Amino acid sequence: MLRQLSFASVLKTRSVPYLLHRKALYSSSSAALQHQEKIKLTPSLETVFSPEFKFIQNAEPIPAYRVMDQSGKVLDESQGPDVSKEFAINIYQKMLTLNIMDNILYEAQRQGRISFYMTHYGEEAFMGSAAAFSPEDVVFGQYREATVLMYRGFTMDEFMNQCYSNDADYGKGRQMPVHYGSKKLNFQTISSPLGTQIPQATGAGYALKLSNRKACAVCFFGEGAASEGDFHAGMNMAATLSSPVIFICRNNGYAISTPSTEQYKGDGIASRGVGYGMDTIRVDGNDVWAVYNASVAARKLAVEKNRPVLIEAMTYRVGHHSTSDDSSKYRDRHEVERRAEMDNPITRLRKWLELKEWWTKEEEDQYRKEARKGIMKSFLAAEKRKKPSVEELFTDVYDELPPNLVEQRQELADLMKKYPEHYSTDNYVSGLK
Repeated sequence: MLRQLSFASVLKTRSVPYLLHRKALYSSSSAALQHQEKIKLTPSLETVFSPEFKFIQNAEPIPAYRVMDQSGKVLDESQGPDVSKEFAINIYQKMLTLNIMDNILYEAQRQGRISFYMTHYGEEAFMGSAAAFSPEDVVFGQYREATVLMYRGFTMDEFMNQCYSNDADYGKGRQMPVHYGSKKLNFQTISSPLGTQIPQATGAGYALKLSNRKACAVCFFGEGAASEGDFHAGMNMAATLSSPVIFICRNNGYAISTPSTEQYKGDGIASRGVGYGMDTIRVDGNDVWAVYNASVAARKLAVEKNRPVLIEAMTYRVGHHSTSDDSSKYRDRHEVERRAEMDNPITRLRKWLELKEWWTKEEEDQYRKEARKGIMKSFLAAEKRKKPSVEELFTDVYDELPPNLVEQRQELADLMKKYPEHYSTDNYVSGLK
């Protein structure tokens, strides 16, 4: 594991093969070296010509940056986080809260109380990236970015209202659970199609650059989404436009049921950042301080230098992909249990706090008890709220409804009046005959 934080950057004036295999080129015979010639092919591309015949295959694997090991011990004190006790405990408590919320909502879905859910088990260390960004930074999440929302102040009531799709849900019940969004917190609403947020984040970052705002766009996605065409389009646009956007890939080993070994052949996702000419780093995604340090450094590059950055965080998805998935069908249950026990992000941070004498078992037990109580209060309150009015089916898209939707709305109103026993009186469509 690499202990020193550094980014692998490709200079615009050099080709990727040259960078990845410069050692091989210069280890040629003296005669070959004499015949090497550096030529500028285009205004932005310079390459080296050589008489040596050689196919390029694999480069050395990119190492993963780590701050602390599984026991919570910092490997290199120069890389240890320079943070206060309050800051560290806040991150840890939010990781605990997220884990408890996941437990409650997962069981609620199994009981039929909500329709769908996706847990963050094994990926809680991304709370470190949430702590690294400014509230002004615009976030484009995928499915497991409740970390950012929770850190920015999204309340437990707001989480529960969205998952229950009730009348207090900002999306008015139109989205699946865990597809959060918050305008006030600069968090774009999550959408189900894979990878669409990647070029969107590139465009948002470019807009921030043009407006001279000291902020960047942040885009989260999994390694499965990196197989979508939108990934390549977004990355290339960000690199060529010098868009201040940070791409954070959660490489958790599985794209639903497809293991990473069947998704790609190359050296993970980080090597693609190098190929697209952007600052790139691979980190231990179960180490909250490695994620935090990398995110802080990435934001500095993006905001101050208008440079896109790719962070590949190597983690492991302990839970099922979603409540619609049974991961025991495609991976060994004992493997999951071993990984969960061996390298739990929450446990690792707790050990770090204990080594600094900032946290005790008594504080742990008390906090878990209070957090669960608060979550359950919001959970039960959200469950009792009414659903949004069906009239909201026809709002927020057109300034003036087109004839076909006017007809559909009238038909719905007639059905509700004809079969009132199947509808709440609060749900009647108003203003219709």
